[in-house]
Amino acid sequence: MTYRGRHRRRTKGRILRATLSGTALALTAAATIITTSQAAGSDNPGPLTKLTSSSEMNKLQLHENLVAEPTLDTLESGMGGTVGVDGVLKSANHPMRNKADCDATESAALPVEPTATRAYCWDSGDATTQKWLPQSVTTSGDADNDGKWGSDRVILAGWTHNDHKAGEPAADKGLAKVAFIDANDPKNLKYRWVLLVAPLSGGKDFGAVRSHIGGMVWYQDKLIVTAKNGADHDNALFVFDMNRILRADVNSTEVGKVSGGWSARGYQYVMPAMGSYNLTGGACDASDDNARPCFASVSLDRTSTPDSLVANEWFSSGGSEPARVWRYYYSTASDRTGLLGSNADDVVNADEAYETEAVGLQGVLSHKPGGASEADWYTAYAPGSRDRHGTLWRQNESAAKAAQCGSGGTSYACWGQHTESLSYWQETGELWTLTEWAANKDNKWKPPVIPERMLYAVPLSAVDDSVQ
Repeated sequence: MTYRGRHRRRTKGRILRATLSGTALALTAAATIITTSQAAGSDNPGPLTKLTSSSEMNKLQLHENLVAEPTLDTLESGMGGTVGVDGVLKSANHPMRNKADCDATESAALPVEPTATRAYCWDSGDATTQKWLPQSVTTSGDADNDGKWGSDRVILAGWTHNDHKAGEPAADKGLAKVAFIDANDPKNLKYRWVLLVAPLSGGKDFGAVRSHIGGMVWYQDKLIVTAKNGADHDNALFVFDMNRILRADVNSTEVGKVSGGWSARGYQYVMPAMGSYNLTGGACDASDDNARPCFASVSLDRTSTPDSLVANEWFSSGGSEPARVWRYYYSTASDRTGLLGSNADDVVNADEAYETEAVGLQGVLSHKPGGASEADWYTAYAPGSRDRHGTLWRQNESAAKAAQCGSGGTSYACWGQHTESLSYWQETGELWTLTEWAANKDNKWKPPVIPERMLYAVPLSAVDDSVQ
């Protein structure tokens, strides 16, 4: 294990840039080649187009804001000290079901080509709930190149409260939580929930983080998640310290300091935000591909030098706006583990950006094969229809390719149904993702619910073989 211990953050009066809302912080099957020449019309997005103008790159610029360390120390001390990742895993109380034990409707969400080599479905209550949506994944394979956090293999899955579910209490809207999955035994995965929060009042209280976590990366000792809260699109990313998981000791519907201790709306563990990155030019615009982009998902690229965080924006699969994909290098400073590389003004500049004609992107991954001169960008497309499989494109500046499947090998829709973010576990060579849906046959959020939520892995080599 390479990275351990808490680094000392710079204390330059920086604060967590966010919006207060009351007492809560609104952080807020065979495959064949598909090349541009073979695919017809708009079915193929074609090669990536590199963005080089300063005006385009400036739209991706971030400012780093860190919470003062005494604030975090005060909260940690008040809650009785930290709980390690291993402590959360030891208390895991939700079993995951192996593929053989999943319902047929759940397994139907798995990819057609290439097929998943590992697949799991959630505990029964989480498999069918309409209140929460599974939307992002990262692993201890991102955290460290040995694939472990200490002695543990861990998968993290980020879930966002469903704001579109009618009748839900206002206090629940936009809540974000992470499933800490004990993956030490591949045949016996189990998990425990950790609620994302943010310190208030100098660390004497905390409030709920309210954010759409469409993507997240656990790198070294930090967890970076995408941020979006209603109309507040200023914050782009939030940062959490994996060494600061805290225990709530009061079981109530409240979030924060309560009579007798600390409450996390029924969850036993919380992880407080220690920083954020906001777009320097102001709020993003999710309806305009010429505006500052809203972060839809993020992932880690260990094949860049230095390691980097890559991101994508999302536009409706029914639209035609070309989406951007881009990267930020991580800091190489020993006192800034897991943080992005910033200058003396705490500004983080994008180091590379492209435009893709692929629409409806739910996830992105960048990976440079050994000996290659440029990275391949894997872009996961999700169609609007619930019961259709998506497409996983492999793009670079020369071409775009994807697997073909179906009768006569004429379909590009070979990937999972409504897959979300992507994460590459370098040590095992696996590409991980998860599917989101749990709706009824009419694509509505009402009973009877048909679960189609799967967590699965496909060897990246199999993805590449399927398009060669």
